[in-house]
Amino acid sequence: MLGMGLTLRIADFTRVFTYPKAALIGLFNQLILLPLVGFAVVWWFPLNPEFAVGIMLIALCPGGATSNLITHLAKADLALSITLTAFSSVITVFTIPILLGFSMEYFLGEAKMIAIPFIPTILKIMAVTVFPVSIGMLIKARFSQFADRVIGTVNIISTVFFVLVVIAAVAQDKENIVSSLLLIGLPLFVLNVTMLFLGFLIPRMLKIELRQSLTISIETGIQNGTLAIAIALGILGNSSMALPGALYGLMMFFTIIPVVLYGRMKVKES
Repeated sequence: MLGMGLTLRIADFTRVFTYPKAALIGLFNQLILLPLVGFAVVWWFPLNPEFAVGIMLIALCPGGATSNLITHLAKADLALSITLTAFSSVITVFTIPILLGFSMEYFLGEAKMIAIPFIPTILKIMAVTVFPVSIGMLIKARFSQFADRVIGTVNIISTVFFVLVVIAAVAQDKENIVSSLLLIGLPLFVLNVTMLFLGFLIPRMLKIELRQSLTISIETGIQNGTLAIAIALGILGNSSMALPGALYGLMMFFTIIPVVLYGRMKVKES
C-alpha cells in the first residue's frame, strides 16, 4: 500500500471528473457487481461456511496496485486504472466491515458468528490501507524524484511480502491444504473469469472505448489478495478464510494473461 501511494497524486482522485462515465462504471463493477457475483458463486457451489466467507472477502476487497502494472502491460488506460484503484481502496475501508458482517451472518449463522466491531475494524483496515497510501502520497508530493527512484525496489519488496503472506496463510492450514484448494479452486476460477468478462462486456455495451473497457476489466478481476489474507488472519483470526485470498492472489496472474495479450494486440491495431 505504501508502494501504491508512491505512484498516486491528488489529481488521481480529481481525475474522475474527466471521464465520469468510465469511472462510475468501473466503481459499479468493483464495489457492487463483484460482491453480487461473488455471493452467487458461493451460493451455487457447495462450500463450507468459512470458505464461503473467505471468497466473499476477496470479492469485497479493492483492486490491488498490481492492477496498475497489468493495465500498463495491456496498453490500457493507466490513468483510469490508478483512479479506480485509489477510489476503491478508500471506499472499501467502510464497505468491507458492513458487507463482511452480512456475509458472516448469512453463511456462519448466529451460532458460529464472529463479532466484527465496526469502528475498530475500520481503523484496522485504515491502518493497512489508507495510512500507508497517504504516507506514500506525501513522499511522492514532497520528494518526487526519490519516490520515482525507489518505486522499483518497493515493488520488489511488495512481491516478496505477498509471497511470504501466501506462505503464512497456507501454513496456518497446512494439514488440509490440498483438499481445501481443490474445494475452492473452481469457485474462485469462475468468479475471476466471470468478472474479467463482465468487466469488459458491460463498458463496451455502454459505449466505453476499448482501452478504458480493458482497464475496467482488469480492475474488476485483479483483487488485493494480500489485504484479504491480512483481514482473515489479523482481524478474524481464521486461517480457512485466508486461503481463498491466497489462491485468488496467485490464480489471477494466470487468468489475466489473455486480457493482456488481447489488449496489446487490439490497442496496437487501433
